[in-house]
Amino acid sequence: MKLTCAIIDDEPLAINLLESYVNKTPFLELKGKFSSATSALLLLNSEPVDLLFLDIQMPDLNGLEFSHMLKADIRIIFITAFENYALDSYKVNALDYLLKPISYPDFLKSANKALYWFEILRKPLPVPEPTAEQIPVEKEKESIFIKTEYKLVQIELSRILYIEGLKDYVKIYVEGEPKPILSLTSMKMMEELLPESHFIRVHRSFIVQPEKIEMIDRNRIVFGKEYIPISDNYKQKFMDFLSKRSLFPKG
Repeated sequence: MKLTCAIIDDEPLAINLLESYVNKTPFLELKGKFSSATSALLLLNSEPVDLLFLDIQMPDLNGLEFSHMLKADIRIIFITAFENYALDSYKVNALDYLLKPISYPDFLKSANKALYWFEILRKPLPVPEPTAEQIPVEKEKESIFIKTEYKLVQIELSRILYIEGLKDYVKIYVEGEPKPILSLTSMKMMEELLPESHFIRVHRSFIVQPEKIEMIDRNRIVFGKEYIPISDNYKQKFMDFLSKRSLFPKG
């Protein structure tokens, strides 16, 4: 983080010393130096800095009086040759004060105090993690469109029993339909189209909807008079799928 700053002091030697301290402090960037408060007033109100090193004892307008004319978000480190001004400096919400003659360690300590104050001020507030109730749940598809005989037919997923793959076609067996729906597509494309939460491949040539299964007989799924084989390549995945949904035990 960089802090912009300015120096106001009626002593040229004090200004030069503070300028050298600012230049050797990596997080400070000097925007202006002034020998009187009145000469700085116009600039600081139009282009305010983060931090002002301000001498208290100055002719015409002293530092304490000048501090009341500044924008509220400018932080001040007062410079003074008299310790009795320290209490007055805190009455105007100063970050710190420095006693002349000023050493660089004392200067750096005050500058670090300012840096810490601005880091806290500018630290973004943590964004609370959304609760489960606040996270939008993507609605699962309820139907798919299948091209068959030059038409697009909408099929409700809840009515699909199983899909059988042929060479270049698939047969989709649907509850209530006297014959399967034939479509020129592949089993791979069907597998990608169907939601994994409701359909699973059990054989190179078959995808089933487990919720529609009434019976499994010796590694075959029974749909009415039809028996669908469960191949060894898909058996473990299928049984794991069923076990997670508490439909069937593993094995």
